Amino acid sequence: MKTDDLITLLANGTEATERHAVGRRLTVAVLIGAMLALALVAGLFGINPALPRWVGTPLFWWKPALPALLLIVGLACVGRLARPGGAPGRLAVVLLVPAVVMWVAALYPLSTVPAAERPGLILGQTWRTCALNIAMLSLPAFAASVLALRQLAPTRPRAAGAAAGLVAGAIATLAYSLHCPEMAPPFWAIWYLLGMAIPVCAGALLGPRLLRW
Repeated sequence: MKTDDLITLLANGTEATERHAVGRRLTVAVLIGAMLALALVAGLFGINPALPRWVGTPLFWWKPALPALLLIVGLACVGRLARPGGAPGRLAVVLLVPAVVMWVAALYPLSTVPAAERPGLILGQTWRTCALNIAMLSLPAFAASVLALRQLAPTRPRAAGAAAGLVAGAIATLAYSLHCPEMAPPFWAIWYLLGMAIPVCAGALLGPRLLRW
């Protein structure tokens, strides 16, 4: 076969790449994951009846701030990793900023109360179940994110899986915050982060298997 014939054969039947394919698929995955996480929270745990009262307090808005910021950066990471050769770059460092801010915010109440009261701020009433509940709630968003990535072209499956786990964990934490009765920043800084870390680690472990070509 001549070179020109080969080139013509390869060129025939090609289609233009769908514009905004990455953003569209990730948006659908986030919406599906969020709706299912909210449905699970409402069905399994219930919305906290004190929520309307808390919404009017500045402290309450620190609760969703950490997962919301991590969700934004996590989505940016997934968007990069979904493309061939994509890497998170400096976004991997940016991920540390919300966690550090939350830890700094958590240190203030710990420094202003007697030592005997500090375990209560850290453990609250639900430390045994908080992280596990968040991990469980992240499953729908993780599955949806992985399905979206499988339709794209990630070449770093371990990193892409970890980023998908972060997105899923952040969505789950946002949903769980509507039920969570804890209102102490030290509790959020430990158990919310641990809950999000579980799907991140799971995604890193499962990424090479779930996202291989």
